[in-house]
Amino acid sequence: MRQYMSVASAAAASEGDAEAEEGKEGAAAALYRMERGLRDALRPRYAGFLEAMNAQPGGLKLLAVLRADLLALLGEENAPPLRALDSYLKEKLVTWLSPAALTLHQITWDDPASLLEKIVAYEAVHPIRNLIDLKRRLGVGRRCFGYFHPAIPEPLIFIEVALHKDMAASIQEVLWDDPPTPESEASCALFYSISSTQPGLSGINLGKFLLKRVIDMLRRDMPSVQIFATLSPIPGFMQWLRAKLAFQIKLAEAESQEENSLEGASSTFRESILLPEEEKMIHDAIEQSHGKQGIELLQDILKTSQWVKSEKLSAALKSPLMRLCARYLAREKIRGKALDAVANFHLQNGAMIERINWLADQSEKGIQQSGGIMVNYLYRLENIEEYALSYSSTGLIHSSSSLSQYLEPKDTRS
Repeated sequence: MRQYMSVASAAAASEGDAEAEEGKEGAAAALYRMERGLRDALRPRYAGFLEAMNAQPGGLKLLAVLRADLLALLGEENAPPLRALDSYLKEKLVTWLSPAALTLHQITWDDPASLLEKIVAYEAVHPIRNLIDLKRRLGVGRRCFGYFHPAIPEPLIFIEVALHKDMAASIQEVLWDDPPTPESEASCALFYSISSTQPGLSGINLGKFLLKRVIDMLRRDMPSVQIFATLSPIPGFMQWLRAKLAFQIKLAEAESQEENSLEGASSTFRESILLPEEEKMIHDAIEQSHGKQGIELLQDILKTSQWVKSEKLSAALKSPLMRLCARYLAREKIRGKALDAVANFHLQNGAMIERINWLADQSEKGIQQSGGIMVNYLYRLENIEEYALSYSSTGLIHSSSSLSQYLEPKDTRS
């Protein structure tokens, strides 16, 4: 390293020196040799071990399992040496699992039972209830595609597609339609579930390449399909909303008690979560409000999923939840990108937010995660690259005009 620094300093000092021009070529060659030697010296000792393991039968699968364990350890203790190992191993896995090394396979009912069992086990978005449900998802009007690597005896990631006449507005339309749309009449390919099977591949965006290859395949095999969209969950919405409500209630209590610790800060962070008409609707839907504010009533209602069974409560909650969900998807960010993980995935792949759908997933999980709301992300083929570039460079989120009705007025604050 000292030699490298001395040669680099000498090269910088000789800039513009005519007498030193002749020796520049030799100095540059020496500098490059030292750089290569420095890189070799800084190569971690475990690099050779990991590469040798990858070359063995079953080695790549074992490395994916190893990284899953590593991520679990990092969740408990963020130790710098473990973080460095994870960074290096992730970088190597990205190389070893490049799209060129993967095979796209359409999974059908005729595939081996061992593969179908893995699809049932790894389905992470909408659990497969039984064999009839599985057969339906692999039958007429449906497609299932997986990415496979020769060294790993199971799909790394798989995606489920429904062929419809139009974009579905609820998961019930997708999972329970009987009879299905005839494939000859389908004009929309709806991606309704994408599941990774390897926790150790977290952070490696295989889904992006899978999605693009599936779109290309469907365009080639089914020219009538012109719309490529998703029906996606919004897994972080209710967690965000509950935290927002709890914080505003705490600020309101601090204001009323005139706590010195928050004096002056409360007005800065105070926010009107509910519009006046929304607060009135919630009060009207509750028989006994006990003098509570609208946000306190909303917090109480959302503690369970029972409100879905009441037409009165559902009607009162539709306006605020749809408006706040649109804000969550289109406005709330972390490090310049969408706060919701699923939104970030599709937006970085070049999609736009097309539509949000009320009570589109009425399962217990859907109500707890997003108040039953689901979102359609639309992949406009002519805009995919443009949207992906603008989102990655500036964080710009593209959305349709149908979403603007929920984003006006923008985040009313007091």
